[in-house]
Amino acid sequence: MNYNAKNKTSEYDAIVIGTGISGGWAAKELCENGLKTLVLERGRMVEHIKDYPTMNLDPWDMELRGEPTAEEKATQYKQARTGYVVKKDSRHWFVNDFEHPYNEKKRFDWIRGYHVGGRSIMWGRQSYRLSDLDFEANKKDGYGVDWPIRYKDIEPWYSYVEKFVGISGEALGLPQLPDSVFEPPMELNCVEQHLKEEMAKNQGRVLTIGRVAHITGDKPREGRGNCQFRNRCRRGCPYGGYFSSNASTLPAAARTGNMTLRPNSIAYEIIYDDTLKKARGVKIIDTETKEKLEFEADIIFCCASALASASILMQSKSERFPNGLGNDSGELGHNIMDHHLGSGASGTIDGFEDKYYKGRRPNGIYIPRFRNLGDMASEQKSFLRGYGYQGGAGRRGINEHVAELGYGSEYKEKILEPGPWRMHLGGFGECLPYHDNKMTLNYDKLDQWGLPTITFDAEWKENELSMRKDIINQAVDMLEKAGFKDIDTFDRPAAPGIGIHEMGTARMGRDPKTSVLNKYNQIHSVPNVYVTDGACMTSAGCQNPSLTYMALTARAANHAVKQFKAKQS
Repeated sequence: MNYNAKNKTSEYDAIVIGTGISGGWAAKELCENGLKTLVLERGRMVEHIKDYPTMNLDPWDMELRGEPTAEEKATQYKQARTGYVVKKDSRHWFVNDFEHPYNEKKRFDWIRGYHVGGRSIMWGRQSYRLSDLDFEANKKDGYGVDWPIRYKDIEPWYSYVEKFVGISGEALGLPQLPDSVFEPPMELNCVEQHLKEEMAKNQGRVLTIGRVAHITGDKPREGRGNCQFRNRCRRGCPYGGYFSSNASTLPAAARTGNMTLRPNSIAYEIIYDDTLKKARGVKIIDTETKEKLEFEADIIFCCASALASASILMQSKSERFPNGLGNDSGELGHNIMDHHLGSGASGTIDGFEDKYYKGRRPNGIYIPRFRNLGDMASEQKSFLRGYGYQGGAGRRGINEHVAELGYGSEYKEKILEPGPWRMHLGGFGECLPYHDNKMTLNYDKLDQWGLPTITFDAEWKENELSMRKDIINQAVDMLEKAGFKDIDTFDRPAAPGIGIHEMGTARMGRDPKTSVLNKYNQIHSVPNVYVTDGACMTSAGCQNPSLTYMALTARAANHAVKQFKAKQS
């Protein structure tokens, strides 16, 4: 991918801040529609394939078989407490916590990747549509504000992005989980299939293979190949088998000749022109030269991630907006949401000893929401909203230590024999939008660039904690009714951020007095600024949200292009 590190011009039709899932889509759509677009990334350049240093390494190719040293682990001490940032095969994608500090009134697990492509390189790739059950929830139960859109508004944009991305999965016909445009589904293994059949028979519940952003069919996509079932996705996929900005949207934008990609560029302020009553550009810090520069454009897409985008808007102060750009409602930085996980159950099952599986399927099972669907049978009065499950079945490890068989051919056979089958079910629950779950800027603690650091003050509340009890109880019930034994439960609530689905800091809404963005993701009072990452979310649903970010971004970009071209004619 070609990029221009030092721009020849400071004026563009559009500026996109961020190169992750949302930023990549904004860049693609704007560039393909003819707009000269500057794409800003605060981190280093990462080119597809060229810059995936561990993509083909085996454990024995890495020092300490990939385990970090104590010194290495200490540089990511906050992220390491989650268990996500451990192995050397991918820890280079995650930031150094000392170099990029933040503050916590309450624990917050902020997982970040500062490089071209952002977290689209390391994401979990689970891709689910929201439904009107989600878009109408706030209005019906009174938490948060009403979404300014419904499923019918975004449905064609879901289809649009799915055809480009490639979503592997199967159609279910469930109203609470609308079907996507699917690539062929990956296979359930024998124990997962058993649980699926027993759940359907005993409880009328659905188990399906996860819907995941991997190419599994025979439809060619430029520059991308099919998933090879290596399950080394987080390292960067040299085949482009899963969707990432690096493999897909950014190359598409580059092919137009309309994109200028500028890494090492920290956007910290969107410039508001009090005379023109619109935003006119973006201020950046060049991390290599330490220069402060300004770039101008007619349209600005803020796609830096929910928390970073909110920080940029909060720093963008002017006479008109003393509390941050577009913050007339006072909601900027509030309503932080994530998905709570880490509760559920697992159990073993007899039989199936003659069966195994091959390959490393980069996916698991999904059990769609079955609580509070709007009917008496699903109503659960102890909490609002609902949850789904992710997980899977596998055979436990080989028998490495058999006291009676220390040598000989029998020992060699035994050491290669896989253990019993075990099924794991982990809940993903919705978090309600609470105004007092928030972030603020600390101007007394500045980062290495002289910019304010973020302070988090957010927590799980009674509704989430009550939901977790039901997640555990229902996991046990489903496993028991399917014949599983030795069932263990777990409940590790951690803190917001653990789901890596942070949302809500600049929410969409119908009323400028209670929201930051309108139905097209424009700032109510500054309509040439669009925010289409997780910051825009009005409620969280219980589904992984990245597919929704992509659809909202494509929809907003289409709107921006129409507005831009109407002014040009």
